[in-house]
Amino acid sequence: MRHPVSRLRARALAVGLALTASALAPAASAGAAADPYEWAALGDSYTAGIFVGQPQPPLGSASRDGCDRTSDAYPDLVRRELDAFPPGRSVHLTNFSCGNAVIKDIAQTRQKPISPVQAPADGWPEVDTQIKRAGLNEGTDVVTIGIGGNSLPFGGMLMRCLTDGALNRTCREHYINPPEGEESIEDKLARVQDEYIEMLAHVHEAAPNAKVITVGYPAVLPEQASSCNRLLYTELGPVNHGDIDWLRDDVLKKLNTVIQNVTGFFGDRYVDVYSSSVGHDACQPAGTKWVEGVCGDAPDYWPAKVQGTPLNCALYNKRATLVHPNAAGHENAARHVERAIRISLLEG
Repeated sequence: MRHPVSRLRARALAVGLALTASALAPAASAGAAADPYEWAALGDSYTAGIFVGQPQPPLGSASRDGCDRTSDAYPDLVRRELDAFPPGRSVHLTNFSCGNAVIKDIAQTRQKPISPVQAPADGWPEVDTQIKRAGLNEGTDVVTIGIGGNSLPFGGMLMRCLTDGALNRTCREHYINPPEGEESIEDKLARVQDEYIEMLAHVHEAAPNAKVITVGYPAVLPEQASSCNRLLYTELGPVNHGDIDWLRDDVLKKLNTVIQNVTGFFGDRYVDVYSSSVGHDACQPAGTKWVEGVCGDAPDYWPAKVQGTPLNCALYNKRATLVHPNAAGHENAARHVERAIRISLLEG
């Protein structure tokens, strides 16, 4: 929950920006209601929320698509703040972020969702690209995008490091000097950069008048790997401390740098959620961490076991949270994204 003083300051800023925007905007004709700003939120599970809040669409709904969007993920938190204190006029959110999405799923490829929650017997049907689902067009005012991790894939790399760590091995060598036919970490990051460039080009083409805002990844790993207890799956489990340092500095931070650099190349706005989340990583105690560990706290609808793996968090009376932001993590992201949206709309 936000600190009351921080919330008051945020609302004061919101009101100030709204008043400024109203003063600068041309007067509307009497009785005419301004059309709402159109905001599209795109991205992967770090945007969708997956286990934070109530599922959207609700459990049991025929419109469920396997993307695991939830009510307390940062797009909905920002929407509520914008509803309470509009930036000159109301903002309409269209959110088609989707768990497990890769960069190409934003604009080029159809995604087959993999949600474990109330999945159909024959699996989820494919969904269209996020820019098509969100209906990006000339009338779109703002697009926020949080994507990139699954394209490495960061989650798969972390799981390999976890498995290797359980065998007292390091995973770094596999990615630094990979076997024939596999990408090195340098190749992975270079490919992600190319894919991100192409993705942003498609977004600008689909929404030529929109302010585009990209969102980086938080500090899921500690600045000091030694702070992690390798016996605790509620943290990072048996991942080797040297691998944690490598994943932080040579993978996660470099991924954020790629996103920031490409964003700057297009003249778009980058939201840094890493700096503010340092010290709130998966190895911190409950109440301090903004990212759950391999196993963590989540509602009952979220599974404890990961299909196809031996991981079973029910052994720890936890759910398979797989190093994703919790409610506090989404609240932090929401503060920064809300500010970026307000500033972008104010700039016109």
